[in-house]
Amino acid sequence: MQTMRTETADGVRSLILCRADEYNTITPQLRDELAEAIDAADNDRDVHVILLRAEGPAFCAGYGLDWSTAAQADEQRFLDPTSAGSKRVWDSVADLRMMKRFVDTYMKLWYAQKPTIAAVQGWCIGGGTDMVLCADMIIAGEGAKFGYPPSRVWGTPTTAMWVYRMGLEKAKRYMLTGDEISALEAARIGLILEAVPDDRLQAHALAFARRMAQVPVNQLAMLKLLANQTAENMGFASSRLLGTLFDGIARHTQEGLDFVQRAQDVGFRQAVRERDDPFGDYGSRKKG
Repeated sequence: MQTMRTETADGVRSLILCRADEYNTITPQLRDELAEAIDAADNDRDVHVILLRAEGPAFCAGYGLDWSTAAQADEQRFLDPTSAGSKRVWDSVADLRMMKRFVDTYMKLWYAQKPTIAAVQGWCIGGGTDMVLCADMIIAGEGAKFGYPPSRVWGTPTTAMWVYRMGLEKAKRYMLTGDEISALEAARIGLILEAVPDDRLQAHALAFARRMAQVPVNQLAMLKLLANQTAENMGFASSRLLGTLFDGIARHTQEGLDFVQRAQDVGFRQAVRERDDPFGDYGSRKKG
């Protein structure tokens, strides 16, 4: 593995994102290696709990906009009806199939028989929230920040976890603005389990995972399934499908296409800065 590594001790399998220099942004390789690592942990009889954590200053700064905007730009050049050799328009079903590969990986945290815990430091935004909100429990350092800035243009939350975690009105408040959420506020409104001092995050999360790992695996599996079934009965699968489909549509609205073109013209960091600076939050410091 190149994007992550694993450690196992006391019944806990740690899955550690290790693209610190890139703020652990999501790439197809990270997606595939994470899927493999979750499956391996879930199938290991000696593992009772799966702990997802990350190296570096950020847990996950979303999708790597360098490769994802470039990929869409290439797609648009191919699909442009004025370009030579273009034969087809954007295919929403093909897009859904592509995004579903990412979503299916994140959902392995939700559907794994064993409990999944995430320890979050720094930025966890955009696609990073699509991933981490699928964990059963999230513990964050007090300096962590959450948010979905692509809701302003070019995306929707694919795993659609926001409403199920913190309720309808609060989910709307943050989804309809893309505003950041501090770790302390995230804990207060129920988006995450708790916020702890940054220097205690890793030790605290590991101790919590070890405490849980003392419970027999069969008990953990039954209790997790019992709790998750509530969200399933509320239509979670339908919400997730709609979120994944809408994400592709949002990337192909006129505003979404304009964003991609701007990213090609001035670079994705500048395009993100221009998108987010009017909101007066953390625009120039984040990815997507």
